[in-house]
Parts: sequence; C-alpha cells; structure tokens
Amino acid sequence: EYLKKITTLILSHGHNDHTLGLKYIDKYINTKNTLIITHNDTFLPKKFLNEDIGAPFTKDEISNKFKTLFSNSPVNITKNLLYLGQIPPSNDFENKKPIGKKLLDNVWKDDFIDEDSALVYKSEKGLFIITGCSHKGICNICEYAKKVCNNNRIYGIIGGFHLLDVNSQLFKTIEYLKKENIPMLLPCHCVSFKAKAEMYKEMDIHEVGVGFSIKI
Repeated sequence: EYLKKITTLILSHGHNDHTLGLKYIDKYINTKNTLIITHNDTFLPKKFLNEDIGAPFTKDEISNKFKTLFSNSPVNITKNLLYLGQIPPSNDFENKKPIGKKLLDNVWKDDFIDEDSALVYKSEKGLFIITGCSHKGICNICEYAKKVCNNNRIYGIIGGFHLLDVNSQLFKTIEYLKKENIPMLLPCHCVSFKAKAEMYKEMDIHEVGVGFSIKI
C-alpha cells in the first residue's frame, strides 16, 4: 500500500544492492508515472572481479520504463529537499581506492563511483543529510551540502558512511564529525561494528532499525 504512494525514486549510485529492486517494483507501482532522479553514470555496466555488480537495466531501458531526470548537478526535489548530484573532493583521505570497474566509452576503467550522491533536507535546525553508501566520502558530502545550501550547520546524518576498516580514514572522519558537533548521527548500512565502536568512543551515535522514524 505504501509503495503505491511513491511518486519519485532517487538513486544514490549504480551498485546492484541499491538498484536491483527496480526489477520488481513495477508489480506495485505504475512506473510510467514515477520519476527517477540520479546521476548520468548510475546505469553504466559495473563489475568486481568477474561479478556483475551494476544496475539491472541500461540507461535506455530505465528511460523507457520510468520518467527520468539524469543530473550531475544539484536538483531541488521539494522546497526543503535537495539531491546533491556529483560530489566534489574537499579532502585528501576519502574515495582514494576504486571498487571494481565500470564500462565507459566501451573501455573498462577503474570505478571510483563518481555517481555516488546524497539527499539534504533543509530544516530549521540545520541540514539533515540522507546517504546511500557515501562512496565519495561522508566528509566530502557534508562539505558540499553546506556549500550548495549555503548553511554550515549540520543537524543530522543517516545512512551508510562506507567505513568498514579501522584505519586512518576512519579516524580522520571521526575527527571531522566531532568538529562539526552534529546532534543526530545515525550510521548504518555500510558501517562496520568496529567502525561504530571507534565512533562511539568520541561522540554520541544512535541505532537505526526497521520502523525507525525521525522528527525534526
């Protein structure tokens, strides 16, 4: 019943754990009346070793099934909700290693997941950032959100931070988040238990589960 109310889908990036549901959603909604907003590269073929890890459709196929808006630049979805588009780098410790390959101009190239993006909700208390995986780096995402929204106050972040290992990137990320003094930190999806444990030593983080709701 809730799926029937969907009018817009925003895709964070092209990996199949974030796009595979598109194969089945037409059982529940009228895709011709549903808008997809995402980066131009989201539907490029992707592989890790010899495994296909890309989206289940090509760009042309998805355009025939849904209404589509492909944008590498920020897009206003509603008055207070913004899609960030392509995230530029702002530091020297995030998004340094490729994950597999992408097929671009008929050549398999290292994939730095350039399409990775996030949403920003502009609340009276500050910016609330909603991520998929943060492949481009959660600190990069925060800095770009602040710039695009012309607001340096981040009130909260929910989603994947792509922090799996206890390493220098994690500690520099913790240093950044601690400096930003963000009241609501809700790391989930691709954040390991060990990474959360290190984060919790330095700042308050919250659990996220099915049925969880946020009031701002």
